[in-house]
Amino acid sequence: MFEGDILMDNEDLLQRIAEQYKRMSKGQKLIADFILNNYDKAAFMTASKIGQKVGVSESTVVRFANMLGYEGYPQLQKALQEVIRNKLTTVQRIEMTSELDESTLLKTVSKMDINNIRLTVEEINKEVFNRVVDRIFSARSIYVLGLRSAAPLAQFMGYYLSFIFEKVRVVTSGVNDILEQLINIQPQDLLIGISFPRYARRTVEAMAFAKNKGAETVAITDSLLSPLTSYADHILLARSDMASFVDSLVAPLSLINALIVAVGIRKKADISSEFQELERIWGEYGVYIGKDGS
Repeated sequence: MFEGDILMDNEDLLQRIAEQYKRMSKGQKLIADFILNNYDKAAFMTASKIGQKVGVSESTVVRFANMLGYEGYPQLQKALQEVIRNKLTTVQRIEMTSELDESTLLKTVSKMDINNIRLTVEEINKEVFNRVVDRIFSARSIYVLGLRSAAPLAQFMGYYLSFIFEKVRVVTSGVNDILEQLINIQPQDLLIGISFPRYARRTVEAMAFAKNKGAETVAITDSLLSPLTSYADHILLARSDMASFVDSLVAPLSLINALIVAVGIRKKADISSEFQELERIWGEYGVYIGKDGS
């Protein structure tokens, strides 16, 4: 089964629970009721915690996952997280944090971010990664698009790529409409679109616009179900599982950083001389604070 098929199955998870409800044991029905009514919270609770919440054993929760066709509870939990990814409002995300223990919050959030990076590295398609690096080099102009919470990612990527290439444009919210900023995009150009749940509609529209104009497109997003993938020639996935109303963009930033480093290594000689000149200018005009504090 392809990853896309698995994700599509996850979209029907709540419906499958409802359909199998009549055949469930008393304990399984308690779990089903809780998940159907609180799927946004259940997605971030352990099997033990769900068991405590509804009054059944942890093993009953695991068997519930098996009954739905999952190898274990972690697979069911991941499926629930996929279901809520696009459904949660900001208010629901805030309410979801009530399940987090404030005394261990720093450790919990840090562990989630570390896990997001680990899974991104394990699951990344290295061939696609290398192709994207190749396309960045061969493109006539590079457009980097990111709106709302993805805007800082686009600005970070555009900032460093502009040291390496002359024609780099960051496309984000501003005086001009997004499509107006893409009006001159050509078939020889590359658009890198960045978006994570909740996906910005204008980003998807801009990807479609660039695709229709013949430009090559790259999607940096979280899932094959992301609406960006329909208009992408190349797809790079980075985990962004969240613990609250704040999007976790640690793994996406790490992926973007790796792309910049990969590009920089190929143009090491060119950027070395450019940075030497920049260092002279920065020093002359006092752009950065010196080691002596001046």
